[in-house]
Amino acid sequence: MRLTRFADSVVVWAPAKLNLFLEVLGRRGDGYHEIATLITTIRLFDTLVFREEDSPEIRLTCNWRNLSTGPDNLVIRAARLLQDRPGFNAARGANIRLVKRIPMQAGLGGGSSDTAATLAGLNELWRLDLSTEQLAELGGELGSDVPFFFQGPAAWCTGRGEKVTPVKPVPILEWVLVCPPFGCETAAVYRRLKLDEKKRSATILLDAFRAGRVEDIGSQLFNRLYRPAVELRPELSDILTRIEALKPAGQLMSGSGSTLFALCATRTEALRLAAQLRSEGEFGNQTLGAEKIRPQIFVVRSCS
Repeated sequence: MRLTRFADSVVVWAPAKLNLFLEVLGRRGDGYHEIATLITTIRLFDTLVFREEDSPEIRLTCNWRNLSTGPDNLVIRAARLLQDRPGFNAARGANIRLVKRIPMQAGLGGGSSDTAATLAGLNELWRLDLSTEQLAELGGELGSDVPFFFQGPAAWCTGRGEKVTPVKPVPILEWVLVCPPFGCETAAVYRRLKLDEKKRSATILLDAFRAGRVEDIGSQLFNRLYRPAVELRPELSDILTRIEALKPAGQLMSGSGSTLFALCATRTEALRLAAQLRSEGEFGNQTLGAEKIRPQIFVVRSCS
């Protein structure tokens, strides 16, 4: 996350994330699942602009018309959380402009990143002087992924995702994202998850990540949620097969889907792979009866 204060506004760039490893360890008593995941941020950003209002009203506008800007939006909920918490002296308003670039319901953490950006941006705008730890704790009340965005650019996350241990050093890696025009509902993916499968270890991946060994990172990518996501959307398997045929260092689905990604050894390779995917145009597996789809394709680097 990057934050800049101007004379009359605060601007925050909220990054997307990729899960390079995601294991589900079991179901918790509170209804969540216990997970272990390696997350890294990437240079695909939403932008939030905060300006103070004379009244205590929170106003949100967005460039995506299909995104609600009402009280259910996580940006509004984060602002209200700061306003309503006793002792924060945040009884002020804000005009917030959200420019979205991160696809929604795509496993890229856009909603969580925007939530963290809102807490950080209003903390600066309203001069609340809350610490990073306090902001992360508040973020955890709104979403399991939110605390990560205060500790990035890469971290090992456990619990329901809110226990964050930064991972250093962070290699600058090259990625190609393939984002279908449909999302995957996280709850629906988890409902199809089988918890009796043998658990995977991330030890080799973590060592390779810290050392920046691209081929070893690629060979160790893992996501327990991939199979249940494919049960929901069989097209994901077809797209991942297309990516794998181009022989990147590795390929995987992020989070609960629907974004698939490829890890490439160089920027040149990433651009070549993206061009090949774009030249294929539509994706689809006619034997499954799925209609052809045209995904968004991004070439991005990891955040440093």
